[in-house]
Amino acid sequence: MKNISYNFAFLLLLFAFFWNCNQKKTNNKAVGGVSNDSLPILFSLANDFKLPRQKRLDYINKANEVVVNQENDSLNRANLFKIANRYYNINSFKEYFKTVNLVLQNSEKVADSSNISKAYGYLGDYYRIKSVSDSSFLFYYKAEQLYVKLENNKMQLVKILINKANLLFRVGDFVGSEKEVFKVLRLVKGETSQEFKEIYYDAYNTLGLVYNGMGDYEIAINYHNKAIKCIQDFQIIGKNQTMAISYLNLGLVYMNLKNYEQAKLYFQKGIEQQLLDNQDASIYAMLLDNLGYCKFKLNEKNGLPDLFYKSMEVSSGLKSNSGHFLNLIHLSEYFEAKKDRVQALNFANQALALVRKTNDRHDILVALKHIATIDPVKATAYTKEYIHINEDLQKEERKIGEKFSRIQYETDQIKDENSDLEAKNRKLVYFFTAIAILGFFLYIIKSQKVKNRELLYKQQQQKANEDIYNLMISQQNTIEANRVQEKKRVAQELHDGVLGRMFGVRMNLEGLNQFNDDLAITQRLDYLSELKKIEQDIREISHDLNREKSELINNFVAIVDNLFEEQRKTFHAKLFSSIDPNIKWDLAVNSVKINLYRIIQESLQNINKYANASTIKVDLKKQENNILLTITDDGAGFNVNLKKKGIGLQNMISRAKECQGEFNVQSKIGEGTTITVRIPLEKQIS
Repeated sequence: MKNISYNFAFLLLLFAFFWNCNQKKTNNKAVGGVSNDSLPILFSLANDFKLPRQKRLDYINKANEVVVNQENDSLNRANLFKIANRYYNINSFKEYFKTVNLVLQNSEKVADSSNISKAYGYLGDYYRIKSVSDSSFLFYYKAEQLYVKLENNKMQLVKILINKANLLFRVGDFVGSEKEVFKVLRLVKGETSQEFKEIYYDAYNTLGLVYNGMGDYEIAINYHNKAIKCIQDFQIIGKNQTMAISYLNLGLVYMNLKNYEQAKLYFQKGIEQQLLDNQDASIYAMLLDNLGYCKFKLNEKNGLPDLFYKSMEVSSGLKSNSGHFLNLIHLSEYFEAKKDRVQALNFANQALALVRKTNDRHDILVALKHIATIDPVKATAYTKEYIHINEDLQKEERKIGEKFSRIQYETDQIKDENSDLEAKNRKLVYFFTAIAILGFFLYIIKSQKVKNRELLYKQQQQKANEDIYNLMISQQNTIEANRVQEKKRVAQELHDGVLGRMFGVRMNLEGLNQFNDDLAITQRLDYLSELKKIEQDIREISHDLNREKSELINNFVAIVDNLFEEQRKTFHAKLFSSIDPNIKWDLAVNSVKINLYRIIQESLQNINKYANASTIKVDLKKQENNILLTITDDGAGFNVNLKKKGIGLQNMISRAKECQGEFNVQSKIGEGTTITVRIPLEKQIS
């Protein structure tokens, strides 16, 4: 819910900004009358919110035709700002931008610093609405610098600072936004006029949104309550509408705290205030949607899903895509809980399609995270896209503060260098040279890091090879010790058992040579039988010696068998292994054995991690003068052509090449994987 609340908060900042812009028209009353008597009527009708938009646009265009032909004086510039305000209020931003640039040009012609700074602020508003944050920050900063120099412009200055704070909040720079708001509070300390009371409300409301974004929910609640107290104590214009927004903000904070009961109460209060005012349907739609979501979380069935559908109906004719998007997400969650997967997936797909059009990456992340939980077929693709967008977004948010600082710095530089063109050019040369040198050094550092990583990888690989070689030596030493012990045992058996029995038989036969009766014949037959038993014992001892010799020769086989046995004990997949007894391992150099062992080990690790296989087959056999290794599993498989080769697969390819061998992998999604390695048996690897 944190991401969703962040999007709501951003939308509320937008509403607060629109509300502030609507108040701009009251500041122009002190300008005085105009030469054409029709202008006051046209301005009044153009700002009549009860009229249809097209009708209001017609009145603005008529007023504009009169004003653009007037002489460039203070009254003309004031009227141009009025026209710009009215274009803004009906969301005709193209004409708004054109009018503001005209009044900026007229102000620059006569060096009217007050109106130049005001035009900068209006352009900052325009670029903020268009989501061009760096341009917006640039014009706000220019306006701020001019207002600081001008006397008796505290109100205009604090409004610009509030807009800067809102911009910084929008791009995720909560700390920067917090600093700007506290700068405002220091400037307005002690001020008691109605306009400054409204600034107090804006400051506290923004701080509430900032701390909600930071996760400091108790502090956020405190500042939202302060904002509400400002409305109650100061009787701020548009009280009901502002109160509804504050109740909505408080409800969102309690939703982040998962205190849905308290959040529900504030949403209900907001709906009551909204019904009294009935100015902005978007606020009403969001209040309905969030009230429905709280009821859903509290397992309250009354009013559901009608609240969600009513919110959708209210917002359907509006341009507030963010509110409509969250409404779709909440509906999807609701039907998912009701086990209606078709409806849940339908609304999730609608939400994702909507935010793809607006390209709001925060909303796209929310949509991807949600749809991945209810669409297991495409969950992997959605998760990959989520990770990619999230990484890009984090990088962008980390850089945004640096970008604004650089804009601030470069703006100051340009302003200071206007008086001396030569010095300006020289400093620019120094600046870009420094950037080039820095880039060169960064390139060198990056290249060195890459080389260091490659060296570290080779060192780690060498150490792994040494460990395997030591393991083989240790195994060979163990077998040698066993061989010596076996020799000792055989010698003892021959001496104490076989020789003793043969000596006894020989002595008895010599004694029987003197007799030829039936008893002597029977006894001779018994001793011949005893000799056959001794012969069998000697044969068994001989077999034991041959088996011990085979184990000595094939100690590599013993090491691989140990690996297979460990695999069988640890993992559920059935492992079938076969090692050709015709392979003469004593002909293979240690590097071949080491790399074969590592390829088998890496393959088994990959199968265990990713394949989810039930059966694994490993075959080592001799093919002409080569060792042929085949590893097959019946797991998930992957697209060999599209999938990026991971470091494990790259290591196996590298090891096969190191042995002057061939490596081949065949796989299809859902049909398992087969790895084939062919390595020369007797070829010496340099």
